[in-house]
Amino acid sequence: MGISHWLYLLGVVLVVFTMVMRRNVVIPCVLFTFLIGVIYKSSLVGGMQTVFTASFVAGQGLFNIFLIIGIMVALLRAVEREGADRLLVIPLKKIMRTPLTSYLVIVVATTVISLFFWPTPAAPLLGAMLIPVAVRVGLPPILGAMALALAGQGMTLAADTIIQGAPGLTAKAAGVPIEMVTLKTTILSLIAGVIAISLGWILNRKELRGFDAETSAAEFLTGSKQQGPQETRSGERGGKAKTLAWIMTIGFLIVIISMFAFDIKGGDSSALLGGMAILIISVAALISDGFGGLDRVADYIADGLVFAFRIMGPIIPIAGFFFMGSPESAPAILGPDAPGFLFDFGKSIAEIIPPTGVASAFGILILGAITGLDGSGFSGLPVTGTLAAALAGGEANVAATLGAIGQQGAIWFGGGALVAWSSLVAVAGICGVDVLYLVRKNLVPVIAGLIVSTLSAVLFMM
Repeated sequence: MGISHWLYLLGVVLVVFTMVMRRNVVIPCVLFTFLIGVIYKSSLVGGMQTVFTASFVAGQGLFNIFLIIGIMVALLRAVEREGADRLLVIPLKKIMRTPLTSYLVIVVATTVISLFFWPTPAAPLLGAMLIPVAVRVGLPPILGAMALALAGQGMTLAADTIIQGAPGLTAKAAGVPIEMVTLKTTILSLIAGVIAISLGWILNRKELRGFDAETSAAEFLTGSKQQGPQETRSGERGGKAKTLAWIMTIGFLIVIISMFAFDIKGGDSSALLGGMAILIISVAALISDGFGGLDRVADYIADGLVFAFRIMGPIIPIAGFFFMGSPESAPAILGPDAPGFLFDFGKSIAEIIPPTGVASAFGILILGAITGLDGSGFSGLPVTGTLAAALAGGEANVAATLGAIGQQGAIWFGGGALVAWSSLVAVAGICGVDVLYLVRKNLVPVIAGLIVSTLSAVLFMM
């Protein structure tokens, strides 16, 4: 490994330190992207080009998330004008009467939906429907975002019990039956998830103090402190609101049924959800304003996209730095044959991990977390799965257990509950919170959950 590798490692350490100090990491990421570009290309001009290219490549990779956030926020703006959003969630109000019950409803709903459709499309759908209700009964948006992230991007995706994309990659690399890996990842994810979700609530109850639910709900829906709920709710009980509520219900039912009927998953399911949302926005604009809706619909979409880019825009240069760590995206930034800095370090760590016991379990957990820093979560599974098979020495049970542990590290970090440049930006965006603040809030609960689940694997599964 050359100077660029060590410079990249220094950049990662500094970024983590800056996050621990509760400061924004844009400048460290831009600085080290520039320095690595200068060193790798042996050119000052090349360094400056690398800063832009890294952000451009990251923007391309994240734009689908930005777009779905903008569309769902635009949908909220379109239907709240007549009060249809309140009518839509009236059945849930019987359950979501307190901040705690709202937190738990979000957790359960996210888990169920994410099992079948993965959390990336589930987060905008559930966030748009449940977070406004939760905010009105006193749940701060940050706790709603944590519930979505910990249950969906963390616990459910790390298990992937139904779709089995992640266990399939791990099992293939480790050379063991997928059923064995799926069982172990499900158990470990449940352990880590229950602990993380519980600690997420316990450690952040102070957020409830002094929380102004009505004001926050109005700001969440309108994005402006100048417009209160009385200005947007006058039609709440009218026929237009009921019509829009039925249209939204039928529209999202069509989305869900189509996902099951045609086996639509991942990015395709996000596209289906986004397309339906745009259609509903158009109909809502026409219902609310008649021919004036032809102009109003453009305002809704523009407001949604402005909101999305205001919340997520700073993530682009951060993601650009970490995209250089992946062998898949690094060549697009630095040129052909560019190394994946993070993955190279992961391979080096793999060579010194002892074959059995606590050290091997936590070693492969850390390796998984390192591979997850690229924001994917899935790209490192072949690495951890292959290493699990090598360490197991032919014992299928040990290989499946170690592979499951590595999968937990990769997806809880990069899937992700702890990586701001992953699909976690969708959760933060739809909840209207700062994604780096969400990462800091998730950190202790997730780490605690992973430690306990890994110890459980060592004691009871190997």
